Amino acid sequence: MIEKWHQLVSSRNPEGLNALLSDNVVLHSPVVHTPVQGKQMVSLYLHAAFHTFLTDSFTYVRELNSEFDHVLEFQAEIDGLIVNGVDMIRFDSNGQIVDFKVMVRPLKAMNLIHQKMGMMLEKLKPS
Repeated sequence: MIEKWHQLVSSRNPEGLNALLSDNVVLHSPVVHTPVQGKQMVSLYLHAAFHTFLTDSFTYVRELNSEFDHVLEFQAEIDGLIVNGVDMIRFDSNGQIVDFKVMVRPLKAMNLIHQKMGMMLEKLKPS
């Protein structure tokens, strides 16, 4: 199941997200207080994240896997700042993502991500 996610990340192409996300998927963002719910909104946020996080330096440095739950530690350099974080992804029995939680450190990186994600969401938001 996680292989499909890795393919999207390695290709830096979010176009396969809709097929991978459950209709009732929930995203827990490090910069948004309430969970983001539903395929359309989560897809929008993950598209923005692809454009924000997936720099040439982005890499998963550690991974813990079970049948449906995966914890992926990542590292990337964004605007000269090293960002470290964790993606916690839960799949359902159909191989679709039902829950996605992101945690980021340090605080300076969190503030930068908040700013960049906000700008990217404005660009991607449907008119």
